[in-house]
Amino acid sequence: MTTRERFVNTLTGRPVDRVPFMKVFGGDNAILPHWEQEYPGIGQCIDELLQFEGGYRGWRCTPVNMDPSQLDPVEVLEDDETKQVRRRGDGVVDVWYKVGDYHRHDVDWPIKSMADWREYKARHMQADDPSRFPDNWPELVAEYRQRDYPLQLTHRGVYGFCRNYMGDENLAYAFYDQPELVHDMMDHYTDMAIAIWEKMVAEVDFDLIECWEDMAFRTGSLISPHTFREFMAPQYRKLREFARKHGIEIILVDSDGYIEDLSELMWEAGVNAMYPYEVQSGNDVARVRQRFPGMGCVGGLNKQVMAEGKEAIDREMERARHLIELGRFIPGPDHFVLSDVSFANYRYFMEQLREVVLTTTPGTGPSA
Repeated sequence: MTTRERFVNTLTGRPVDRVPFMKVFGGDNAILPHWEQEYPGIGQCIDELLQFEGGYRGWRCTPVNMDPSQLDPVEVLEDDETKQVRRRGDGVVDVWYKVGDYHRHDVDWPIKSMADWREYKARHMQADDPSRFPDNWPELVAEYRQRDYPLQLTHRGVYGFCRNYMGDENLAYAFYDQPELVHDMMDHYTDMAIAIWEKMVAEVDFDLIECWEDMAFRTGSLISPHTFREFMAPQYRKLREFARKHGIEIILVDSDGYIEDLSELMWEAGVNAMYPYEVQSGNDVARVRQRFPGMGCVGGLNKQVMAEGKEAIDREMERARHLIELGRFIPGPDHFVLSDVSFANYRYFMEQLREVVLTTTPGTGPSA
């Protein structure tokens, strides 16, 4: 089987010889800076060395622009030894920290009212903007038609798009104070995405739609079930109908935090796979598979064991084997690796995980 077939069959619960071996977090040849200092050149060959399958996170996306387009020039507002403050071309003001694991923090957003949104929508949110497609799109189409890896259509999120251009706190108030604004932002972005996708699916078959939401924290969703069903569920039903029409079997949602209860709402709205099920937030993939037998899960392994050493990694590998046996699960770290992880430990984690993947039959556990 190809990586593409393994990915789709695993998450949809169909027979598969084994699950794919995917990095889940990090782009092509992604490394931590201190790994390159210790092993010069590792940033050019780590994917080949560790034998990751599928490229990028294990599934790939296209360079078609699904964000605001026709952007303004970036304006640097402040720059010193520790940080840079800038107004990006999309209107968001962010702070870039030059040290540490977490580098970016948004501090101001361009949309605060319906008037702001109407102006922003007219300038930056047009589906027919030809600059959304790269100049080499015909060459990419030829490559995609011959691929053996999964390929996604990208959605910046129903909640995710709004929080990116309003901020979480402002959005929380807007659900109550300006509901018509939130509805219109969610409607327009999803309709714009679908209009762009229609051009793409006319030339390429896709395997999944991925939506970035990041709409939960350590104890659960940032919005209530009622708010989800009123504002977000109608958009996900649009995505499910588009996917059904075009033979796309997976709608995958990315959200950090505790997402087990959110998984129920997503499943109800048409989502059938989620990630990364962060362990530190209390998620347990085994429990998710029991609660929602049709929900595919990706990630789910505690990344922090990489900093703890081989014994902790070995224990996590036994858990990985058990979770694979439950079915509909592709294992990987539950988020980006932090700077306290040595390359040796990362390599050990991934080599042990690959061995588990190659020697474990999916869907043979008691809850499969």
